[in-house]
Amino acid sequence: MSQDIDYGNLMHTAMRGLIKTVLTGVSETGLPGAHHFFITLDTQHEGVELADWLRERYPDEMTIVMQHWFENLEVGENGFAITLNFGDAPEPLYIPYLAIKTFVDPSVEFGLRFEGPEDEDEDIHLTDEAPIEVDVEEPEPQHDADVVSLDSFRK
Repeated sequence: MSQDIDYGNLMHTAMRGLIKTVLTGVSETGLPGAHHFFITLDTQHEGVELADWLRERYPDEMTIVMQHWFENLEVGENGFAITLNFGDAPEPLYIPYLAIKTFVDPSVEFGLRFEGPEDEDEDIHLTDEAPIEVDVEEPEPQHDADVVSLDSFRK
C-alpha cells in the first residue's frame, strides 16, 4: 500500500459537507438571528446555472449574499438551488458545492476558503513527481562542556 492519504481533499470534502448541513438547516428553518452568508463561486465551473446576463457581468467569479431576501432554497447532494434578488429581478441559480471558492458568515466571523492548484504558489506546489527532500544537519556533539556548581549561586 504505497498511496498517501490526501488530507487536502478530505478536508475540502468535509468543509463542503459542513456547507451542505448549514444550508439544509436554513432551508428547513430559515436564517437564525443575525446569520447571513457571503458565498463566492466560480461562474465558469461546470454545472453552475445562472442567467446569461449574470454570467456576462461576472465571467469568472461572483459573490452572492444570502441575508434578507431569498427563496426556493433547495439543498441537494452535489449543490444547491436558490432564487436571489438582483436589482428587483429574482433570478434562479444552481451552485455545485465544488464551484464554491469561499463561504463566510460574518455575523460570527466564520469563513471557509477552498484553494485549487491554480490558487497555490507555484514555488510551493507539491506534486508526486517532485518530492520534497529535506537535509537535516545533526549538530556535532559538544565534548567540551562547562560544569557549574550550583553552590556558587547560593548565599
